[in-house]
Amino acid sequence: MTFRAALIEQRLDGGRIQDHQADLQDLPEEFLDGAGGDAPVDIDVHYSGINYKDGLALAGKPGVARTSPLIPGIDLVGEVTASADPQFRPGDAVVLTGGGIGEAAHGGLAQRARVSAKYLVKLPEGLSERRAAAIGTAGFTAMLAVLALEDGGVRPESGEVVVSGAAGGVGSVAIAVLNTLGYSVTAVTGRAQEQGEYLRSLGAANLLERSELAETGPALQKRRWAGGIDSAGSATLANILSQTDDGGTVASCGLAQGHDLPTTVMPFILRGVTLAGINSVTASPELRARAWSRLARDLPMELLDEMTQEITLDQVFDQAEQILAGQVRGRTVVNLAG
Repeated sequence: MTFRAALIEQRLDGGRIQDHQADLQDLPEEFLDGAGGDAPVDIDVHYSGINYKDGLALAGKPGVARTSPLIPGIDLVGEVTASADPQFRPGDAVVLTGGGIGEAAHGGLAQRARVSAKYLVKLPEGLSERRAAAIGTAGFTAMLAVLALEDGGVRPESGEVVVSGAAGGVGSVAIAVLNTLGYSVTAVTGRAQEQGEYLRSLGAANLLERSELAETGPALQKRRWAGGIDSAGSATLANILSQTDDGGTVASCGLAQGHDLPTTVMPFILRGVTLAGINSVTASPELRARAWSRLARDLPMELLDEMTQEITLDQVFDQAEQILAGQVRGRTVVNLAG
C-alpha cells in the first residue's frame, strides 16, 4: 500500500539549507513508522491547507522544516483509522493544527498521517471536514486572537478594533468573527482598491492603507483603537500599540513585515496597553477545544465558503508561490480524498 504525499528533502549545514527538493511522491505506509510518539493516531487525511508557513517550507526558506525528509502541511482534517490513545476511536472526525506537524513531524499534505494525540481535536458537531480545513491554522489563530481581546476586556462598545493583514487567512476570519460579535473593524491592507469590496463583505466598517502604519512613528500617538489583531509585526505593530486607547489589548500573531518591534514601554506604562502573544502551535488542549467551539458558533459559514478556494495536491507548489508573493486572499483547502 502506498499513499500520495508532498515531500521535502534537504541537507543542512550549520542550520543553513544547502540542498532543497520538494515534489510529490508515492510513499509506502512504512514511511510513517515511528511517527506519533508512544500513542500514535492514524488518520486518513481528507483535507489539508496551504498557509504562509507551508509556502516557506515548500520553497526551501529557513526556519520551518526542521527535519528531513518531511511531509509538510501544518493542518490536517480527516478520519481516524487506528488509535493507541483511548480518547480517539476509528471513525472519529478530527482536526489538527500546529503541534509541530509540517515542521518537526510529518504533516497534512498527504493522504495518510500518523500523529500524536496531544493536540488533536474532535470536530465540533455541525462543522464539516472541508470547513474545518478552510478554518485551519489561520482561522484557529484568528479565533485565539479574538479570545485574547475578549479576555483583555475589549468589548464591542469599547471602540474600533484594527486588523492588519486583513485580506489574508488570519485577517479574513478575524474580521468575519469580530463583525458577527458586534465589533466595528478597521481593515488594514496594501490592496484597498482591489480588496475593498471583499473586506467589506466580511464585515469591515473601514479600510486603512497599509502604508499609513508601515513606517516607525512616535512612541505615543492619537488614540484610535480599543484593540487590535496584528499579523505584520515590526513598525505596523509598533504604530498600532502607540495608537491604542487606555487599557486596550493588541494580539500579535505574525511577522509578515518583520520580527523587530521598534517601540518603547510608553504604551504599556502610560496607557496600560496589553500586548498579547498568540502561539497557535502549542496551544493547550483546553484552549483548542474552546477556540474550535467558538469558531463553530461565531464564524459565519457562508462567509467562510466565499473566502475559500479548493485545490488538489498537484497544485500546492504553485499555490505556495502565490501565497509567498502575497497574491492569495482568504483560505485555500487541499482536497486529498479525491
